[in-house]
Amino acid sequence: MTTKKQFNSFEEMLSGSDVPVLVDFYADWCGPCHMMSPILEQVNAQLQGRIRVVKIDTEKYPQLATMYRIEALPTLMLFKQGQPVDRIEGVLQAPQLLQHLNTLI
Repeated sequence: MTTKKQFNSFEEMLSGSDVPVLVDFYADWCGPCHMMSPILEQVNAQLQGRIRVVKIDTEKYPQLATMYRIEALPTLMLFKQGQPVDRIEGVLQAPQLLQHLNTLI
């Protein structure tokens, strides 16, 4: 999950993905967001090849937070073929998140 890749735009990254993209909207000052990091690493490891996990810092990219109406942190959004298909606000434990995602991917 620590792989960093540059894209010209968020939309390019979403539409160019051959697997669903789980976007974690977070901020460094957000305590619950820090709790989600190891959970997302675990989920990413278990769903490797079936999903891509991307983290977006809402402090660095406020326009994305506004565009997707991010009002609570952390917020997870699942995108398929560039389109949002699901949204989760708050912290979920890995088993619950895996179960939820498996119904969608």
